[in-house]
Amino acid sequence: MFMRMQENFSGCRVLSYCIMSNHFHILLEVTPMAETGLSDENLLKRLSSLYSKAFVAGVAKELAEARKAAKDVTGSQMSAAEIHARYTYRMHQLSEFMKGLLIRFTRWFNRTHLRTGTLWEERFKSVIVESGVAARTMAAYIDLNPVRAGIVKDPAEYRWSSYGEAVGGGAKGNGKKAREGLVRAYYCDQGVGFESEKWQDVSRLYRRHMGMALERKPDQSELLGKATKQNSNNLITMNTVEMLEKKDNETVLNPKSEVR
Repeated sequence: MFMRMQENFSGCRVLSYCIMSNHFHILLEVTPMAETGLSDENLLKRLSSLYSKAFVAGVAKELAEARKAAKDVTGSQMSAAEIHARYTYRMHQLSEFMKGLLIRFTRWFNRTHLRTGTLWEERFKSVIVESGVAARTMAAYIDLNPVRAGIVKDPAEYRWSSYGEAVGGGAKGNGKKAREGLVRAYYCDQGVGFESEKWQDVSRLYRRHMGMALERKPDQSELLGKATKQNSNNLITMNTVEMLEKKDNETVLNPKSEVR
């Protein structure tokens, strides 16, 4: 919840995520602020992601007064640009996204568990991920965390991850945000944006991509090993594209949960 709130406020987009018992991973696209900035309407909409209706109404009143003062050339009020700057400096910034997320989660956790003090041991670590294969691979790595940890056998069974949310539908029953993120992660090098309608195609490809990231089926590995020992030249293995397109992709993840 806090992650989506911060996403809606900041303008950054979560492509993939996984929340584990003592850490979490996020693949985040830090989008640029529009050259024209935000309209008053868009600023208020973003503020509503984090703040109460009363607070947003107060900012709306400030903006209306500032616009009126500018029109009347009175110069006695804070300018609308100054009001915008009070909040926009926290938008479209990785450090501000993480700072806001960690602070809000810590406050909630401390209040829920009747404790005080810091919660995170170290500052968050970040790496730059380029679009294309790197983005798809990192997204899959993140969604496969609970499988590698032995918590579930299938990433679709883990509720607190982008793939689990996309397949399961999320809290509101559609998983649209998660699907948009994974579509973007998978096709970002092909000019595709956050288009949830492409989820049917991506769900099949992404699941098989995760399967290949885990390993091939044991029987296929055994067969390959025997053929190597016999120096056989008759065995033809599939490349990545062929494995993605084949119905049985020879990975440990079967296609049962590709599309829902």
